[in-house]
Amino acid sequence: MEMRAKQDIEIGDDITPPLLPLSFSLHDSFLSSHCSSCFSPLSFPPLPHHYGSLYCSAPCSSSHSPISSSSAESFLPLTCPRSSDLRTALRLLLSLPSTCPHLHRFTNGLLTNYLKLTSSPEFAAQIRQGAIAMAAARKLRKGLSLDQSDDVLLEEAVLCLVVTNAVEVQDESGRSLGIAVYDPSFSWINHSCSPNACYRFIVSPPNATSFGEDSGSALLIVPSVSEENFGVCSCSEYNKGTEGYKYGPKIMVRSIKRIKKGEEVCVSYTDLLQPKAMRQSYLWFNHQFTCSCSRCTVFPSTFVDHALEEILASNPSFSSAGLDLNLYRDEANKKLSHYVDETITEFLLVGDPESCCKKLESVLEGGFHVEQLESEDGKSRLNCKFHPFNHIALNSYMTLASAYRIRSSDFLAFQSKTDESQLKAFEMSRISAGYSLLLAGATHDLFCSESSLIVSAVNFWKQAGESLLTIAGSSVWNLLGLPKSELSTVVKYKCSECSLMDIFGAKSILNQAERTNFENISSDFLACVRSASPKFWRFLIHGCHYLETFKDPFDFRWLAHAHCVAEDVDFIKEDSNCEHHAEWYTNARTHIYKVGMHCLVYGVILAHICYGQNSH
Repeated sequence: MEMRAKQDIEIGDDITPPLLPLSFSLHDSFLSSHCSSCFSPLSFPPLPHHYGSLYCSAPCSSSHSPISSSSAESFLPLTCPRSSDLRTALRLLLSLPSTCPHLHRFTNGLLTNYLKLTSSPEFAAQIRQGAIAMAAARKLRKGLSLDQSDDVLLEEAVLCLVVTNAVEVQDESGRSLGIAVYDPSFSWINHSCSPNACYRFIVSPPNATSFGEDSGSALLIVPSVSEENFGVCSCSEYNKGTEGYKYGPKIMVRSIKRIKKGEEVCVSYTDLLQPKAMRQSYLWFNHQFTCSCSRCTVFPSTFVDHALEEILASNPSFSSAGLDLNLYRDEANKKLSHYVDETITEFLLVGDPESCCKKLESVLEGGFHVEQLESEDGKSRLNCKFHPFNHIALNSYMTLASAYRIRSSDFLAFQSKTDESQLKAFEMSRISAGYSLLLAGATHDLFCSESSLIVSAVNFWKQAGESLLTIAGSSVWNLLGLPKSELSTVVKYKCSECSLMDIFGAKSILNQAERTNFENISSDFLACVRSASPKFWRFLIHGCHYLETFKDPFDFRWLAHAHCVAEDVDFIKEDSNCEHHAEWYTNARTHIYKVGMHCLVYGVILAHICYGQNSH
């Protein structure tokens, strides 16, 4: 099945109303910290629980606990793998017939993919094991035991349905809280690696006011084939029949591109900032299909997919003319990726930000040496480094921004508050902001070629803006020679170079006409911050050798002249005559504030396009 637009849809339009789940479950790690009904964080002590479920309020408890107790989920083994899938499947079974009418598709219209999923011996064994655990739990609830001859076909089919249709429910920070299965209005929307729509969740306790709850949005999509051909009720009738289903995380779909009437509406099931091979691997492992969207099938690959895997190579002994870098790129990519992945994993598990910074910057700056061809002087080595758009480099920038921010906070927490310690912590905050800005700039360059990357751009621009505003608002500036009276001179202003601040200040959101003209707004924004960045970029990144190789966080045109060969770039040194000049610091601080405000506002505007009016 696929869903198509029943009318022309502009960018930033709601495509569906808030949709209630058919079934859902928290992941095990959040069962003790979040409400099992609405997924909102718990205030402690929580309400009395039932069979391991905790609730934030009486309405959540009264609406959800009967389902939790009736589903037999409390009889599942404690060590059961993928237990959130099993709980979701057991709850879904309560609304389905007691016999399995069709292994391919249930009367709620949802595809099971039963034959495909069970065709893989390894996956079939997992499905079988889960189905037996479900059937045994249902028997135990009745005081019976499962016999080896008992049929578990229904449990297998429902578990396949969950694996096929469930979506990870994320909070505002991007954490995956659990999974949910929605009706065909969402579940029939197919995946694309270049989607024209995205979705967001409404996770809030009862009686809380959340944007979208009363939006009055209409369903702007219809199935491409008559639903009657599948023997199921229509999406609109199914929604009407679930009006009393008031709990659970709701989902809304919103356009991120213009969609013509009759055009298929697609969302992404995976991270779009990953290269093709990684996306395909994830989709096969988690959803058992191979993507054949336009981005995946085009040859040669798109600029974005090429850049996400690009390696810059140089050899001081040999000319790069005629050198087939493909012979070495795979080896370098594999070894560099393994090293970076290990470093980031160690940082997340052990929590040593200083070690993480040293290791990541070492590989970003120094690269990796691959033995090349024999020459008269013996073997020479090819030096391989990540292209700034390489997905591993982008992940490294994100990690480094976080690690330096943690180092700054830790340094102030464990050191005496001397001028020296404050300046050192400020230096780490500067470098953190530098990586955030570089990440936003690099992602924006990719976004200009693939507009579906807007969802990633939202977070990166907002984080960059927040980091810069923190720097601009720091009290450390007076230690740099800025008079105390100058600390209040950085104030909100109207930008004379672009309309971004005027648009945001007047309405806080883009109206339809401005959304139509979004490309021009985006272009003006980038031109404005690009003109301001030279006024402070050297100061922001001073002391970080890797960042000092970038003369501008927004302009990567120098890479086009590198012919895929990384050239040595002299580290940018601060003018010692300017470093201690109050006027210079005042000017740098003012432009940090200006660019910080622009980045934050631009991120908020992108968030409005993706998620709606009250996105923060």
